[in-house]
Amino acid sequence: MTHRLLAFFAHPDDESFGLAGSIAKLAAQRIPTTLVCATRGEVGQISHPALATAENIGAVRERELRAAAQAMKLDRLILLDYRDSGMEGTDENHDPRAFVNQPAHEVVARLAQLIRQAQPSVVVTFDPQGGYGHPDHIAIHQHAVAAFHAAADPSYMPALGQPWQASRLFYNVIPRSRIALMRDQMATLGEDPSRFDRFAERAWPDEKVHLTVDVTGQFAAKWQALMCHRTQLGDEHLFRRIDVDTVQRIMGREHFALAWPDPTPDMRLETLFDGLARGSK
Repeated sequence: MTHRLLAFFAHPDDESFGLAGSIAKLAAQRIPTTLVCATRGEVGQISHPALATAENIGAVRERELRAAAQAMKLDRLILLDYRDSGMEGTDENHDPRAFVNQPAHEVVARLAQLIRQAQPSVVVTFDPQGGYGHPDHIAIHQHAVAAFHAAADPSYMPALGQPWQASRLFYNVIPRSRIALMRDQMATLGEDPSRFDRFAERAWPDEKVHLTVDVTGQFAAKWQALMCHRTQLGDEHLFRRIDVDTVQRIMGREHFALAWPDPTPDMRLETLFDGLARGSK
C-alpha cells in the first residue's frame, strides 16, 4: 500500500495558496493526492467584470479549480456543493445555504465517509484560525478534525464503511514570518502595509511549525495553479504587482503543523510522511 494524502479546504484557490507545491512534489513521487473543496466560492471577489458575474462566479471558479488541479497533477478532486459563506461579518454569513450554517453532524459524516473511502495516511486541513479567520476556513477545520477522529472510531456510523485511522493530521499554516515578508513588499510598493495586521494577529507562530516543505523545484507548477484562479488574482493582487522571483521567495516553502498525534517538543519533520513505513496507515 502506498502513502496517500487527503486535504480538506473551503474554496477554490485555498489549495493553490496552501499546498500546490507539495501536491506537485507528491505527484512526481507517484503518491496519490485527493482534494476535497467544500464550496465553489460563490461570493468571492471578481477581479475583472469580463471574467465572471455574480450569477456564474461559482461555475467559473470551479473551472479555475479544475485547471489548477491539472497544473498540480492532483489525482482526485471532490466538490461538496456547499455555498460560500462570505468573509467574516458579511451578510452572506447568515444565508441558510452557507457552509457555516449546515448541521455539523451531517458535514462530519460526509467527511468521515470520504476518509474511510480514501484511506489516507495523512490528512491536511486549515489551522483553528482558518489561516486568516474566514468563517468557511474555520468551519472546514472543525468538521475535518472531527471527521478525522470519527472515521477511526468503530462505533461511529458503521454504515459509512470500515474504520480508518490515518497516521497523521496536519494543519497547513501561514507562519508569521510569511506575513512579515508580505508586509515588507507592500511597504516597498509605497503602500500602507497595515492591511496585513489582521492576518498577523492570526498567523501561526514560526516556532510551532513542524514541517517546512521546500517547493522551489515545483514553483512553476504552483505559480501556474495560482494563475488559474484569475477571478481572485487580478492586476491589483500583490502577487501580480511584484516580480515572480519575489513571489517565489514568499511562496516557495509550504508550512505544516502536526495536530495528531501530539508532536514531541522541538519536533521537526522532513516530509509529510517522514518516518511512516510504506503500507502503514
